Parts: sequence; C-alpha cells; structure tokens
Amino acid sequence: MEFEIRVCRGGEVEAFLEDAARLRIAVFREFPYLYDGDESAEREYLSAYANGAGSVFVVALASDAVIGISTGLPLSSADPSFRLPFEESGLDPAEWFYFGESVLEPRWRGRGIGHRFFDAREAHARELGFRRTSFCAVERPEDHPLRPAGYRPHDVFWSKRGYRRQPGLQASFEWKQVDSEGSEVENLLTFWTRETPPQI
Repeated sequence: MEFEIRVCRGGEVEAFLEDAARLRIAVFREFPYLYDGDESAEREYLSAYANGAGSVFVVALASDAVIGISTGLPLSSADPSFRLPFEESGLDPAEWFYFGESVLEPRWRGRGIGHRFFDAREAHARELGFRRTSFCAVERPEDHPLRPAGYRPHDVFWSKRGYRRQPGLQASFEWKQVDSEGSEVENLLTFWTRETPPQI
C-alpha cells in the first residue's frame, strides 16, 4: 500500500491535532518513553502548535487515514522547559527551530517515512530562515528492565542526518509511565542539534 506525505503549516495543523494526540499516546507508550498519556495532557501540549506561528505538521497518510505525524515549531514558541537549556548555555532560542516528535504506526516503519519527516521539517525551517535545528530524546540505561530484546536506539539514524548529541543541553520533564503505577516520574532528555552552512 502506498503512502502520501502532506505538509501542513500554521493554522492548517489544527485539523490533525486529534490524530497527533492519538499517535503520541500510542507510540510513546512503547520503550523508551513508556508514556502513560491522556487526552487532556495532549491537548495542552499540542496547543503550542495550533497557536504558534511557524509551526509545521508533516502528515503521513494511507488511504486517507493518518498513519504518522511529525511536528516542529520555532524554539522560541515552544514550552519554556525546552528553551531553558539553550538560554542557560548562552544560546539564543530565536535562532533555533525545534522538532517535536515523529510518531508512526509500527507496521509502516522501515519504509523511509522517517527520512521524509526530517526532510520536510528541515525544508520548512530553512524557508523560515533557520539554519539551526534541534530535538531532544529521553535517556534510558542499557539495562532498563523494560528495554525490548534487540532494541536499537535511533542514534545512528540521527547522526547520519548530521545531528550531534549535546550532553550539555538537557531538559527534565515529568510524566506518568506505564511502570510507575499512576505517579509521575522525572525523565532526563538530551538535545541533538544540527547547523546548516549558509547558502553561498
């Protein structure tokens, strides 16, 4: 079955907020995030994309059904917790475009959609004048009890796209986990960054 990639900007993303919430809850329940999500928390989080100028949703569809979504917005419009590590490191958030999440139904993985998500978000950031892009990923120990056998992190994929892990840029977030019996757990996320050379 073929898939389609659609890029939605600014107010266009609102039509896909429910799909983004549904996919985030389902995909982030998996390792490594182990997120026990709920719709109210998702609506609050995704409101930044609905209300912020410069936001983008890259939507993957198959037979008109949403099978994946990848998000992004200027870092200056993101939650303050994402901006703080940059500010504390002397980096101006206004110079950075932030990639939120890429969530894709399991049966569609391995078909190059992840690369299409990055291609489209990077192109959108360039169109807005950004040369610096970033995202963050949760830290999990290799011996985590819920780590699936054969699990491979995305580090190699991200590195091949030119992103570099920045141990000095980290954010802390709390969320309910599938293994936390309903209580919130503090999680550490590390940023990855890429700087595109200026056009000559």
